Amino acid sequence: MNSAANPTLPDPSPSFEWRQLLRDFYDLTKPGIGFYSLLTTATSFWLASKTFDLTLFIHTMIATALVTCGGGALNQVLEMDVDAMMRRTENRPLPSGRMRQLTGLIFGILCSIAGAIYMAEFVGPLPAILATATLIGYLFIYTPLKKKTHLATLIGAFPGAFPILIGWAAVRNEIGIGGWSLFAILFLWQIPHFLAIAWMYRKDYARAGFPMLTVIDPEGTRVAFQVLSYTLALIPVSFMPTLLHLTGPVYFAGAILLGIGFAIAAIRTAMLRTNTSAKQLLFASIIYLPVLLALMVIDKA
Repeated sequence: MNSAANPTLPDPSPSFEWRQLLRDFYDLTKPGIGFYSLLTTATSFWLASKTFDLTLFIHTMIATALVTCGGGALNQVLEMDVDAMMRRTENRPLPSGRMRQLTGLIFGILCSIAGAIYMAEFVGPLPAILATATLIGYLFIYTPLKKKTHLATLIGAFPGAFPILIGWAAVRNEIGIGGWSLFAILFLWQIPHFLAIAWMYRKDYARAGFPMLTVIDPEGTRVAFQVLSYTLALIPVSFMPTLLHLTGPVYFAGAILLGIGFAIAAIRTAMLRTNTSAKQLLFASIIYLPVLLALMVIDKA
């Protein structure tokens, strides 16, 4: 056979390899989770502030970003084997083989330690404790429990909501009812958000051996109850910032409208229990939280 008819493909250029490497490190940090962590931290920092301290804000965001990146990387190190079993995650840097597990481990440890130390040094001891608690809860409680019980979703919502406390504590050096009201909003929002994902990818989770509620409840009766319960509970809880005089009437009206919209998506998912309705619920949750937080920022009392 003429070799000219089957030319050898050239090796990837060095610039391509560097771009791929940077992309892999970016993906290793779980940027989606990181985005919400930074968004909630920034919002609570703003609401807690009487006089906005830009330098403290920058330090808080840097420290939170480092901790979040470290936690995301270490979570992928711990779940590399099961990620390889799931179509949704099999192309991540570690299970795909593009990055060595040791590289991910070192990167995750360095980011986590640097973030915690940075937080303690430049932000404060209470935010550093909260950041450390986030890492411990996410990596050593939530992550191993995912293989043992469907309650891991509920338990994982606690460290998942800690970043919103970090922003508040950075300013006030305490949490108080204002911080806890924001925590409650984020905590309740996470359950329908993650149950929508779990329903869409329930076959993936079953293949990997995760006893998610959507796996052990294939009819979706318990899933529907939880989706409805947490979404409806979120409506009155979302009024708390206004009742505590953190936000004004514009936020209050927006919280009502957003809550109704989110509830409609939840009711539809509970009734239909299809991938399409779960996808719509996920989309509603993705819209709900950033818009609600934006209203907090715009209509701060």
